Amino acid sequence: PLFLWGCWKFNWVGFSLVLSWIKKDINKLMAKYNYLIVGAGLFGSVFAREAVKAGKKVLVVDKRCHIGGNVYTEKVEGIHVHVYGSHIFHTNNKTVWDYVNRFAVFNRFTNSPVANYYGELYSLPFNMYTFNKMWGVVTPEEAAAKIEEQRKAAGITEPKNLEEQAISLVGTDIYEKLIKGYTEKQWGRLCTELPAFIIKRLPVRLTFDNNYFNALYQGIPVGGYTKMVANMLDGIEVRLQTDYLKNKAELDGLAEKVIYTGPIDAYFDYELGTLEYRSVRFETEVLDIPNFQGNAAVNYTDRETPWTRIIEHKWFEFGKDAKGQDLPKTVISREYSSEWKAGDEPYYPVNDEKNGELYKKYKALADKENSVIFGGRLGEYKYYDMDAVIESALAMAKREI
Repeated sequence: PLFLWGCWKFNWVGFSLVLSWIKKDINKLMAKYNYLIVGAGLFGSVFAREAVKAGKKVLVVDKRCHIGGNVYTEKVEGIHVHVYGSHIFHTNNKTVWDYVNRFAVFNRFTNSPVANYYGELYSLPFNMYTFNKMWGVVTPEEAAAKIEEQRKAAGITEPKNLEEQAISLVGTDIYEKLIKGYTEKQWGRLCTELPAFIIKRLPVRLTFDNNYFNALYQGIPVGGYTKMVANMLDGIEVRLQTDYLKNKAELDGLAEKVIYTGPIDAYFDYELGTLEYRSVRFETEVLDIPNFQGNAAVNYTDRETPWTRIIEHKWFEFGKDAKGQDLPKTVISREYSSEWKAGDEPYYPVNDEKNGELYKKYKALADKENSVIFGGRLGEYKYYDMDAVIESALAMAKREI
């Protein structure tokens, strides 16, 4: 009897497995779409466009009430407001540049932020204007000598953290005034506790060049990012205010494959723990004046000012409307950095060793999901510039389709 019971149980398990495989195959055959794309941000929109171009049927869902993800812009007083923080498109990748120019015309905006330290204003990125204001030096040789003098005085040979890396790049004075307070507000941690690599790409120039990005192509889409993404999604079915994770079974049944661009740990219901992010809170207001700060971005680098920077959105488009007329009002956003908690928007992955190890474990789980592809900033737990997101989505589409 035990032997017969064991055989029956074994056969029933096998039969159940066969039934589940058949059910999956039937679902795929009956699927209405080739791809369900979760997220109407840049990654999802680019993949959707490429899939449709290849003759695939696509459905895009997003839990927000708008397309565009974090590059979403909305019009206020004739000004395209960057609702989730400023986004300046920049790239050295001609393929990506040519691609985005299929969906938008870009203006000639150049990112030249200003640092405000207790009312003292300095040019960013760090360049000869910055060094002249800080030390009174006039030549590149004098500036380089001053930086080297302060680096040696600090006794730094191999930078072990962000503080030491910053001092080795720009000296103690600039670190104390223009980096330390801003960075500690941004990350919610002491600079001595942050890894050196965060600041290794810090632009430092011994020239009078105020262009923050060392990129061949740069600008803002005329008409805003929302218009650009809308052009990418033109003719594609999009369902907004649709939470994929809350309706997973139903939505999965609609498509053969899922392109998931949400948080990877949320997909697995945080079963291994929660990945950490930094979040940002915005206070946006309309001012009945034509000019508040005279620049698109001003960073507040002292530790006491609670916000990290103020964005004045009209200067991304030179203070003009679509007809080239001066705009009578202005819109500003104060940005406050904070530790992410459930319900907040995750912005910056905390790419330290602990979170890196946790992500590897989630990545191992993701690799076992045969009909799901994880991509984008949240799906890959990776800080992506916009051009890198688009490059990644194009590469994914080429491999997949």
